[in-house]
Amino acid sequence: MRKITDLLNLRDGEDDRVKTLEAVKNNITFKGANLWILACAIIVASVGLNVNSTAVIIGAMLISPLMGPIVGAGFALGIYDFSLLKRSLKNLLTATVVSLVVSTLYFYLSPFKDVQSELLARTSPNIYDILIAFFGGVVGVIAVTRSEKGNPIPGVAIATALMPPLCTAGYGIATAQWTFFLGAFYLYCINCVFIGIATFLIIKYLNYPAVKQVDERHQKRVKYTIAFLITIMLVPSSYLAYSLYREQQFKKNADLFIESEFTNKGYTIVYKKTDFTPKAKKLELAFLSRRFSESEIKELKDKMSQNKYLAGTQLQIRQDSTDRFNALKGDILSQIKSSENEMNVKDVKIMQLEKQLRKNKFDNRQILKETRALFPEVSSLSINKSSLVNQKDSITTITAVIYDGAKTLSPAQSDKLKLWLNERLLVKDVELFKKH
Repeated sequence: MRKITDLLNLRDGEDDRVKTLEAVKNNITFKGANLWILACAIIVASVGLNVNSTAVIIGAMLISPLMGPIVGAGFALGIYDFSLLKRSLKNLLTATVVSLVVSTLYFYLSPFKDVQSELLARTSPNIYDILIAFFGGVVGVIAVTRSEKGNPIPGVAIATALMPPLCTAGYGIATAQWTFFLGAFYLYCINCVFIGIATFLIIKYLNYPAVKQVDERHQKRVKYTIAFLITIMLVPSSYLAYSLYREQQFKKNADLFIESEFTNKGYTIVYKKTDFTPKAKKLELAFLSRRFSESEIKELKDKMSQNKYLAGTQLQIRQDSTDRFNALKGDILSQIKSSENEMNVKDVKIMQLEKQLRKNKFDNRQILKETRALFPEVSSLSINKSSLVNQKDSITTITAVIYDGAKTLSPAQSDKLKLWLNERLLVKDVELFKKH
């Protein structure tokens, strides 16, 4: 038994109690450097929540001095120093108001007001947050009373997370979302109360001497106050924890029901939505091709009612999904067919234009070689399709051949060249022109 007592002994390594109490008193005041650090921590935490950065939020927790007055209040209760308790609570109230004002101003001025996951995580506290705050507070006060503080204090600052809930409450005020404010501020109160209670219990366990002797009536008042605070924090958080448990069980059993009744039978689910509130539960599904009759839907509802977590759930199956899918498929096919028709028309036009271009394009170099073999007098030659407009605005198309040579061809030679070019070019409208 003695070995177990020695193993759990907190007095080994304990710092001088007068020195510890003096350090606690110095850390409860918010003025000068502490106030500047608090303001900067608020801005850093608000930015971290705004941009959804966990690393930035952790940094704000580490530099936040909010633990000081909370630990001071716990110490004050443990040693019955009511003047210290009054100072601690006054400074805690000041720090809380300053934090709310600064964070509210930041979120009011910030152009980014989207709800991020880091914000949402601090709006629904439950009994697990109480456990974190209490045991984090135990570790914190043990570290404060040690001669060598070690690493626990930064870890406690991160675990208990006093700054982010306050900034989230400021976000709720700035955006007029009062559920955010109430949920986040409740979490902040949970952390404050249970860190203080953990401090009180450890100080009583270590038998710190009372500043002044108090009668049994005052001691009972302190105990009743602590019991009252524990009750008002435990009851709502326990209810919220139970609601969270019910929601998780509902979603888990809904997934199992969907898997056994639909997925394992080869039905393709294209839409799924689950809604859970303490007053109503709803499961909404839509399928790719499967349609259910009224009797089948009734049978599914009967199976759900046999599960205690799914009982009372409203099952809604969207039956028009097949029709919508078929209509969508028809629209897509029509669009594809229309596009193909447009492509075919364009292809025909392109082929016609290419054919026309080939008709109007001549290999001048090759034709010059052949022409010089028959008419050595021709030194150069150019062939083009040309359009002529007469006085009646009628258009006549000719194949214009412009040649050059040492001398002009005789009429007989010109007719002969013209006749040959008509045959060679597969046209009937060759006109000869001598280049001047």
